[in-house]
Amino acid sequence: MSTLPEDVFTEPEDFSPDTLANLGPLARLAGDWESDKGIDIAPKAPGPEQRGFREHIRMEPIDPQPNGPQLLYGLRYHIHINTDEEAITFHDQVGYWLWEPATGLIMQSIAIPRGQVVLAGGTAKPGDKTISVEAKRGDTRFGICSTTFLEQAFRTDYYRIDITFNDDGSWTYVTRTDLAVRGKTPAFNHRDTNTLRRISAPAQNPMVDRLKSGKFD
Repeated sequence: MSTLPEDVFTEPEDFSPDTLANLGPLARLAGDWESDKGIDIAPKAPGPEQRGFREHIRMEPIDPQPNGPQLLYGLRYHIHINTDEEAITFHDQVGYWLWEPATGLIMQSIAIPRGQVVLAGGTAKPGDKTISVEAKRGDTRFGICSTTFLEQAFRTDYYRIDITFNDDGSWTYVTRTDLAVRGKTPAFNHRDTNTLRRISAPAQNPMVDRLKSGKFD
């Protein structure tokens, strides 16, 4: 049975413009973060390879996002990762973390410059110490889309990230990515983990600044 309201066009008018105050379980992700303690376990021709990495993540509040009557609050993020062994970027990723207060839905969108996008989903409550989202290849709601090369050589069948908020203000993530590598069985469990510490607090979302200044253009 559909849970959609009769009116799918009218947007809410009485919502708070303050994203930082309405991020629910995502509130503790806002800001700039760094760590040099990351661990990556990836498939290579000789076998699994473990490498350390350093990571910078920026999580910026965006203005509230209505989909008709649906209202989302969120963070736009950029992840940049390097290793000590190479000058080239090890991993670059952009996307959004989104929260729907009315339902408890959380979402992470992912875009990486290798020809892949992901939309992962889960549920959580404000104050939760852990949050998780996942996506599966072929799911039309929370799924994975890749280029022909990746589909044939390193097909991603499943993605999940588990985040734990630590008592000292840091947060730790563990990602699981099931990769069907050509010529190899079973699928490889590609894992990444790191603990991030905040280096700067987030700014307010643009709408709050415009309202304070009285400028709306």
